Amino acid sequence: MALLSFLDRERSIAGEHYSRWLVPPAALSIHLSIGQAYAFSVFNFPLSQRIGVTHSAPGDWKLSTIGWVFSVAIVFLGLSAAVFGAWLDRVGPRKAMFVAALCFGGGFEVAALGIATHQFWLLLLGYGVLGGIGLGIGYISPVTTLIRWFPDRPGMATGLAIMGFGGGAMIASPLSTMLMAYFKTEQVPGAASTFVTLGILYFCFMMFGVFTIRVPRPGWQPHGWTPSDRPKKMVTSENVTANLAIRTTQFWLLWVVLCMNVTAGIGVLGQASPMIQEMFPGSITAAAAAGFVGLLSLANMLGRFLWSSLSDYLGRKAVYATFFALGAALYAAVPSTGRAGNVVLFVAGYVVIMSMYGGGFATIPAYLRDMFGGLQVGAIHGRLLTAWSTAGVLGPVLVNYIREYEIAHGVAKADAYTTTMHIMAGLLVIGFVCNLLVRPVDTRRTVARRSPAAAA
Repeated sequence: MALLSFLDRERSIAGEHYSRWLVPPAALSIHLSIGQAYAFSVFNFPLSQRIGVTHSAPGDWKLSTIGWVFSVAIVFLGLSAAVFGAWLDRVGPRKAMFVAALCFGGGFEVAALGIATHQFWLLLLGYGVLGGIGLGIGYISPVTTLIRWFPDRPGMATGLAIMGFGGGAMIASPLSTMLMAYFKTEQVPGAASTFVTLGILYFCFMMFGVFTIRVPRPGWQPHGWTPSDRPKKMVTSENVTANLAIRTTQFWLLWVVLCMNVTAGIGVLGQASPMIQEMFPGSITAAAAAGFVGLLSLANMLGRFLWSSLSDYLGRKAVYATFFALGAALYAAVPSTGRAGNVVLFVAGYVVIMSMYGGGFATIPAYLRDMFGGLQVGAIHGRLLTAWSTAGVLGPVLVNYIREYEIAHGVAKADAYTTTMHIMAGLLVIGFVCNLLVRPVDTRRTVARRSPAAAA
């Protein structure tokens, strides 16, 4: 019971001399853990060889089937963020982060049982459903807290937290590959034991964040900073409740903006390891492909901090316009580098794409704060993440099933991704138009002025 009372919001209020710079490490411990989801593609081939061990045998799961595990996890990430966003605002980040650690770590253990018994529904339940709930609650918990600690630099603050989610695969990819090699035998590829180990490690690491997170005391604001009475264009000084926000055109335009940006990137991330091996057969090994996944993770992570910090100066709308214009051009051009056999240009193109993909995630909470104020930004952000759920299905489905269709109709594996990349470019054009249409929220939608710190 003492532990449970320790999780109460009242027990996590910071003292007078507490430094806000102690909060980012707590946030990173959560996001670096749940960011493992971006390294899931390193399990694709081992899971598809559960019976054959060194090759796919009759009865093994197909890659397109395994792709649903990642998609379901992202679906439940968005759904749980939407459902529990208001609960998080009420109970505080410490209790929410503890629940996230239980769900995410426990999900690995259930999934491991599914792998060991070759029961796909258990793998889907463990990593997809239970793990996905841990992803959603864990994702929004530090974001809302950091926005309240850094009202003077919300873009940088969200970048500090969300960069960990993008960088999680940089650790998880080589770690998972190493563990599978260690546990592999002539009878099993080692994935089940790897899942058990990762579940324990991530739970312990996430508990560091649970014990160190703090929320600002009522009325707190950064030393020497006062809210401006003349807000910048596209930045409100008012507040909109979550229930009113979802009735505005701005919310749904931003929903489409996030959905298009995520769809274009998440399909590639979910299939990154097999994709580069198939596009450059013979020259890219499984270990090199794992390195590619790790490099994309690094770009994803750094992009989240750099682009979101830049948005504090250029504005959220201008930064998103850059994402969509440059991203569409790169998606249209990258397949040509693959056909030319130029690994360096291929990797460089996806590094830039992934930096903007990550930057979109880190910039959107500050964009929401600009549009709707900080009073219920956690709940609003949670509801907007249903766009991620949609993209989590749409992106991998486009990549996996178009690939299968192309190969079934005689297209070489190295060319099976070209059509998908052109579709992704078109989706980014749609996102560009929606971002262009975003305007400030009508003041009739706002409630009385109230600082986010006071709400805390």
